[in-house]
Amino acid sequence: MKKIALAAFAALTLSVGSASAADIITKAKPMAAPPPPPPWDLAFGGAIASDYVWRGITQSAHDPSVASYFEPRYNVMPNVQLYAGLGGASIKFPNKAAAEIDIYGGIRPTIGKLALDFGVWYYWYPGGDSLYAANWSTTLVPALSDASFVEGYARANYTINDTVAVGGNFYYTPSYLNTGADGFYYSGTIKFTAPASWFPNGVGGYASAEVGRQELGTTKVDGFVYTSPIDLASYTTWNVGIGWTWKVFTLDLRYIDTDLSEADCATITGDPHGSVNLAGFVESDWCGASFVARLSADLTVNDNLK
Repeated sequence: MKKIALAAFAALTLSVGSASAADIITKAKPMAAPPPPPPWDLAFGGAIASDYVWRGITQSAHDPSVASYFEPRYNVMPNVQLYAGLGGASIKFPNKAAAEIDIYGGIRPTIGKLALDFGVWYYWYPGGDSLYAANWSTTLVPALSDASFVEGYARANYTINDTVAVGGNFYYTPSYLNTGADGFYYSGTIKFTAPASWFPNGVGGYASAEVGRQELGTTKVDGFVYTSPIDLASYTTWNVGIGWTWKVFTLDLRYIDTDLSEADCATITGDPHGSVNLAGFVESDWCGASFVARLSADLTVNDNLK
């Protein structure tokens, strides 16, 4: 009788235990999948630099420059992004324009390790004057009051591995600095990003370099600045630098140079601080070797403000 009772008790216990386990499994909530990233984002930032050098030529007369931008972004799908941007930088042009306003937009497709970027960029230089005083002339020198122009571009960046990436860029404008001369710019880039173990406390490091070629055509005849067509000199430019990153900040130190002669530089830039050489040609150092230090901060709403 005792054996029958113990057997019945054991069966009841197993039955209750099994029911409880089944009940627990039935009531357990499935793990929720992480929400997809929001399609909209906003990138913005600012920078201060010891000089604003663009394709080897200073835009700020070798003086410091400040810049800022904001860029709304929309991810059509995980590997395709649309964007538009508005930016600005302080400059010093011969025609007295003191600001560059950038208006741009495009599309960024990504195919595996290859990141592409196609778009249009408008450079607006408000506040220009049609005459300026140059120290190499006793009279006022004519200038393009509006140097604004538009470029189309295609850019590519390929990430070889965690430390090395290479890239290529192509830009075209039908009127470089509103001179009527067409312009093609193409360049190649390489960047080495240091492994995270190289620096402490979240600091990152990199080294990068670029070699580019600016091909320029013949200016239009406007009867004021260009009374006859002028063939603007094409040139090669290069830069190499190192940088450090920490959180949203980047400090970049860079050497920049071109193969332009000082006379060709004066023709392209109209440098009012140029000097006249013994042969009677105006010369400028706006296209020579430069060392630029730049501190920038770049943020996005989704990554930094949530």
